[in-house]
Amino acid sequence: MSEDPDFDLPAAGEETVTLTAGESGIRLDRYLADQLPGHSRAEVQRWIREGRVTVDGAVLKASTRLQGGEQIVVQVPEPETHELLPEPFPLDVLYEDEDVWVINKPAGLVVHPAHGHWRGTLVNALLYRCPHLADADSPLRPGIVHRLDKDTSGLIVVAKHEMARQHLQAQFKARTVSKAYLALLEGHLQPQEGRIEVSMGRDPQQRKRMAVLPLAQGGREAVTHYRVLGYYDDYTLVEAEPRTGRTHQIRVHFAYLGHPLVGDRVYGRRRLRLACPRQFLHASRLGFRLPSTGQLVEFTAELPADLQQVLQALTLRPV
Repeated sequence: MSEDPDFDLPAAGEETVTLTAGESGIRLDRYLADQLPGHSRAEVQRWIREGRVTVDGAVLKASTRLQGGEQIVVQVPEPETHELLPEPFPLDVLYEDEDVWVINKPAGLVVHPAHGHWRGTLVNALLYRCPHLADADSPLRPGIVHRLDKDTSGLIVVAKHEMARQHLQAQFKARTVSKAYLALLEGHLQPQEGRIEVSMGRDPQQRKRMAVLPLAQGGREAVTHYRVLGYYDDYTLVEAEPRTGRTHQIRVHFAYLGHPLVGDRVYGRRRLRLACPRQFLHASRLGFRLPSTGQLVEFTAELPADLQQVLQALTLRPV
């Protein structure tokens, strides 16, 4: 996509974005979603339906194909504001001190509040335990230094205060935090141990997905080490260690090899051959240094019952 020299983002407090279309043949909604990366295509489509978008002064359909050169004015509504509330629900806390928690997150739990998930998140539960967590610099992500997808279970560390957050963040940046995941893949993966080094970035065709993307096209370095733990019928159980922290990295890397995760409807099979309640991915091991003492600690979390049942329905094959 070409750069748009007339693209002008609104300053704080403004509600209007004016830009000049720099492409021809692209749909109006797609163009706006690409130019306004902080907003989804569905959100842009809603603005168009509400008449908040004009093209050369006219309200058009989301499917309208741009000719190039049109002046587009977008009346961006005020962002939703939601008070971050503490909520008392149980968590599986494996470790806690004055600086951090280590939580074994269940599948289905969202890590922090965001559009569509303002209640019932891990952060809401932690605020109940530690009210001053809300004083952190990031109002909707207090203490969060890394994430797990909603449907990924397993280990996550959360900082209780800003010093601890910075300390953990520095470890993640230096790639000294060790992480390992258990994943069940389609097919028999060979070789039994390897390194996947394939750059990736946001999919230019579907912005909510990630994709293998060359560095020259905006991709970022992504490295995953793996070793096969066992073959089950026509499936492979692996331990994967991401050495970089790209969004959906493990899912994208194994799909790239032709062995997507079982249950992954985004990067894998739409029609499942094996009954699996979610993507088969579990953060099983996490190691880092404690912020106050510098002591190296490591935690493990067993495969949860729903994924154990998937394996129990299969037959272990000789390696």
